[in-house]
Amino acid sequence: MLAILDYRVRQRDFLLEISRAITARLNLNEVLRLVLNASAIMLTGQSGLIALRDETGDYQVRAVTGIDPEHIPELNSQLRVLIESATARDTEELNSRLRGMAQALDPRLKQTFALPLSFGGEATGLLIVFRDFQGGATPDDIQVLQSFADQAAIAVHNAQLYERISLERKQLGAIVQHSADGVMILDATLRILSFNRALERMTAWSADDAIGKPLDEVLVFARLDRGDLQAAIDEGWPYYGEAVGHDEILYTEGDLLRLDGLTVSVGIRYAPLFSGEGKLANIIANVRDITNFRQAQEMQNVFISTVSHELKTPVALIKGYAATLRRDDVTWDESFVREYSGVIEEEADRLTELIENLLTASRIQAERGLQLNIGEVRLDELAARCAERLQTQTERHPLVLDFPPDFPYIPGDEVRLRQVLENLISNAIKYSPDGGDIIIEGRDNGDSVTIIVRDQGVGLIETDMERIFDRFFRVDGALSRKTQGTGLGLYLAKAIVEAHGGAISVESTPTKGSTFQFRLPKS
Repeated sequence: MLAILDYRVRQRDFLLEISRAITARLNLNEVLRLVLNASAIMLTGQSGLIALRDETGDYQVRAVTGIDPEHIPELNSQLRVLIESATARDTEELNSRLRGMAQALDPRLKQTFALPLSFGGEATGLLIVFRDFQGGATPDDIQVLQSFADQAAIAVHNAQLYERISLERKQLGAIVQHSADGVMILDATLRILSFNRALERMTAWSADDAIGKPLDEVLVFARLDRGDLQAAIDEGWPYYGEAVGHDEILYTEGDLLRLDGLTVSVGIRYAPLFSGEGKLANIIANVRDITNFRQAQEMQNVFISTVSHELKTPVALIKGYAATLRRDDVTWDESFVREYSGVIEEEADRLTELIENLLTASRIQAERGLQLNIGEVRLDELAARCAERLQTQTERHPLVLDFPPDFPYIPGDEVRLRQVLENLISNAIKYSPDGGDIIIEGRDNGDSVTIIVRDQGVGLIETDMERIFDRFFRVDGALSRKTQGTGLGLYLAKAIVEAHGGAISVESTPTKGSTFQFRLPKS
C-alpha cells in the first residue's frame, strides 16, 4: 500500500514538475516536444505524436517521437478520418482507427492512448501515445493524464499565441523597414527608439547612429514652414486634442538639413501613443519626401503665371489692333487694314495653338494616351513645309534640310508630327540667340526613320536634360525668361512620338548647342 501511495506521490510530483516546465516556455516547438516526451514517459510509451488544429479545422502533425518523419503525410490523412469518427461519437470505430494507425506504424505496437487538447472549451489539438504492451489505466490515472493534457493545452495555446504575436511583430517590422516613407518611433522625451531604412536614405543618418539621440539632433531643419513638434508639446499637445478641437495628429513641413549638408523637403505626421494610464508613451513619426511634390507645385505656379502672360499678350494685341481698326474718326487704306488684320489673325492662331496645347496636355493626363489619325506621311516633305513656314520668323538662322533621296513613307498622324517638328525647330530658333545654322536631318534606318534637329545655341546642362520633357518644365535662365513658352511643347512632342511607337531624346553641351532626335517605326 505504501508503495502504491509512493508511486502516486512521485507521479503527481512528476506531473507538477513537467507542467511547470511546459508553462514556463513560449516556443511552440519546444513546448510540443516537452509535452510529447512527458506523455510518453508517463504512459511508458514507445512513440507518439501531437497534432494541432489549423485555420481550416484540419489536424496536422506538428511533433513526433519514435516515429519516422516520412510517415507524417500518411498520419495526417488518417487523422482526418479519425476525427470524423470521434465527431460521430462512434467509440468502436474510433478505437479501430487508432489500432490501425498503430499497426501501420509498427506491428509491435499494442495499445494507443488518445487525449484531446482543448482550451476555453474549443479543441486545439490531439495527443496520441503508442506503446508495445497492453495495460490498464485506472480512473485516477485517466484523471491525472487529462489534468496533464489540460495543462499542456494551456501551454500550447500560450505558445501559439506568442508565435502569432512574434509573426505579426516581424511582419510589422518588415513593413516599417521596407516602407517607402520614413518611420521613426520616439519616447515621451523625444529620444529616437526606432529609425527605418527610408529615413536613413532621406537624412543620410545610419539607424545605429540615430537611435538613442534626441530628435532635434537628427532632424535639423534648414527651414520650417509649418508646425513645430516641441512647440506643440509645450502648448499641451497631444493632451489638448479633444478639449480645444485640435487633431491629435500633428503635421510639420519644411526643408530638412541632411547629415551630408544637402537639403530635402519633408512632411512629417506625428501620432501619439498613450499608455494604459493615459500617459504619453511614444510618438510615431511618418516622414515623407515631398521634394518632387514641391517642385511640381512650383512648376505649376510658374506655369499658371506663364500661361496667364501668354494668354494676355495675344488677347491684348488682338483687342488693340481691332480697336484701332474700328475707330470712327479715321479712314484706313486697304494696305493698313490688311497689315492689321494679318497681325490679328497671327495672334489668334497663336492663341488657338496655346489653347490646343493645354487641352491636349490635359487629355493626355486624363486618358493616359493620345488619339492619332494614322495615314501615310513623308517626313522629308513635312519638314520642308515646316522649315519654309518658320524661316519667315528669322533671318539669322538658316534652316538647312538634309534628307536622302526617296525618303520613305511612314504610318503616322501628319498633324501631330508637324507639331513635333515645328516645336523642335522653333525651340532651336529661340534658344540660339546668336544665330547659326539649324540642321534638320533625316535618316533611313531600315525598319525605322530618325529625324534630327541640331542647333548652335546655348545648350543644356545635365540636370535640365533629365527633365526637359516633363510637363510645364522650363529651363531656368535669363534667355528662358525672355522667350515665350508654357513648358508644354517638348512634353507634347514626347507624348506624340511615343504614341507612334517611337522614342525621343536630346544631347547637349552648354554654349555649344543641342541635338534633338526622334525615331519612328516604318510599320
